[in-house]
Amino acid sequence: MIGRLLQAADFQRLLATPPRGRSAHFLLHHLVAEPTRPVWRPRAARLAAPAEGSDAQTLGEPDLPQSGAESNLSTGVEPKLSASVDNSGPERWLGCVVPKRHARRAVTRSMLKRQMRAAAQRHEAGLAQGLWLVRLRQGFPVAQYPSADSQALRDAARAELDRLFGQAAAGKARMS
Repeated sequence: MIGRLLQAADFQRLLATPPRGRSAHFLLHHLVAEPTRPVWRPRAARLAAPAEGSDAQTLGEPDLPQSGAESNLSTGVEPKLSASVDNSGPERWLGCVVPKRHARRAVTRSMLKRQMRAAAQRHEAGLAQGLWLVRLRQGFPVAQYPSADSQALRDAARAELDRLFGQAAAGKARMS
């Protein structure tokens, strides 16, 4: 199963890397890393206004999960996680970028993102671990595909994405 990239920092890191694959309409970026983890705090802590006389610096610190023992944040010691934590999450994460300037209609943008995710799922076994980003770099010609979500446009995008991911999977096999 391929996870989805959600954090803007991950998209920025991937866009800073050179493309790993290129086709007529798409670019493929790859980075051997894990996605950044969002800082989650309880809603009450996010909405609470600082009380008078409180230290404003403590409001910016993230709320960390506490184990049975109290953790010492001043020394940088993180709380230990129990052995029952399941780390069997995805090994590959995918982000899709379809700018409005290349695909004006939301129907087309949604269809292209679905095609990108489906192509990544089909080629998941051959892809290297890490973060992947597929970016539409040039729009499909409206004269050739007048409908926003035609079968011909779906087939063209699918074929091009399959070639792109197939080349990336073959490149991984050569690099290993």
